[in-house]
Amino acid sequence: MTEQSGTKKKNHLTSWIIGSIALAIPVALLFPTFATSFHVLGEIFLRLLKMMVAPLVVTSVMSGILGLGDVRKLGRPGGYAVLYYLTTTILAVFVGLIMVNLIQPGMGAVDQAALDKVAEGAGPLAKGAQEAGIGMIFNNLLLMMFTDNLITSAAETQLLPLIVFSIIFAGMLTTMGERVRALTTMIDQVNEAFISFILLLMKVAPLGIFSLVAARFGKAQLEGKFMETIAQSGYYMLTVISGLSVHAFITLPLILWFFTRRNPLTLISQMSQALLTAFSTASSSATLPVTMECAITKAGVSKRSTDFVLPLGATINMDGTALYEAAAAIFIAQAIGMELTFVQQMTVAVTATLAAIGAAGIPEAGLVTMVIVLNAVGIPTEYIGLILAVDWLLDRFRTTVNVFGDSVGAAVIDTVFESENNRSEGSS
Repeated sequence: MTEQSGTKKKNHLTSWIIGSIALAIPVALLFPTFATSFHVLGEIFLRLLKMMVAPLVVTSVMSGILGLGDVRKLGRPGGYAVLYYLTTTILAVFVGLIMVNLIQPGMGAVDQAALDKVAEGAGPLAKGAQEAGIGMIFNNLLLMMFTDNLITSAAETQLLPLIVFSIIFAGMLTTMGERVRALTTMIDQVNEAFISFILLLMKVAPLGIFSLVAARFGKAQLEGKFMETIAQSGYYMLTVISGLSVHAFITLPLILWFFTRRNPLTLISQMSQALLTAFSTASSSATLPVTMECAITKAGVSKRSTDFVLPLGATINMDGTALYEAAAAIFIAQAIGMELTFVQQMTVAVTATLAAIGAAGIPEAGLVTMVIVLNAVGIPTEYIGLILAVDWLLDRFRTTVNVFGDSVGAAVIDTVFESENNRSEGSS
């Protein structure tokens, strides 16, 4: 009876979240000034979510490693997790390249006068960008894994070094046995307390999500750019959203079914709260607490797979971002009449993959790494302004795909943990 009551409450919350988004859009379009006044409430909700990211990542990863019981068991699941994330990111990039070459949204999209105007407006962004090649991206990724100050990394939400430290530290604790029993117990208890706080925060999620969506759409309406930019960049948006849809509804579901025999539609329903939160916040890191809660309590993914795979995925698994960067780069090249060779497009694919892995899980982080992709093939960075007007909207779609990819990864790697258990039981 208690389980049924809990399920009804979760479904009730999901309905409220859907209703808040459905209400926010017409309010923003009809009463844009009023809608923007919700910015403060939305920002408070977003800050509360972000506040929990760093401590939750540390305790959840440590708790997941400690739950393995033997640090040597981390090898196989950890390797498969990284392989999964790398594979799905590469697949997403190639989906983006295929879609942008088929639809060719940049052909005849804008005239030269419009290009000149956009280039002037985007000038400061281009001047502030630093050129970076593939080698530099590799170096940056390696450096991002380590930090000289954990407190600074936590304050700046640099999740990758926190995850590396948590894995190493917790792995060390598993080798110390009873000497650290009190410490390992405390880590598990703190993690449980953080999860309870997230459940409390989710009770006000509909109000927070309404505020975020209404304020963002209202601002676009006030600036008179909403319908204009939708029409002007329609084909570009169609290309990106089509690519994201192919990846989210074909590529990832096939992977999920092949390895787990789960029904993809059921998983989407179970993760609906996290996916809706991802769309509203445009931040996979901010959504992480909700993703973890849904994976455990609704999708039935084991706690150790969730605690290990999802924080890692929120850092390095950016399928939607990688797809968007590849498609956006080709779109800009098409719009300025620049033909890219096959080798150049492969360079875009490689660079988009690496840049997406290094992208932060925060709103519109893809714009920063987008400059790296453009520089890799010599596309003038000042024309990034062609995609700025609608990026805030596409950011929400690609973040949702990122979070769904994380969820599928947790379910897939969960089977690896199960096989490890069966192997251990068989050997004993």
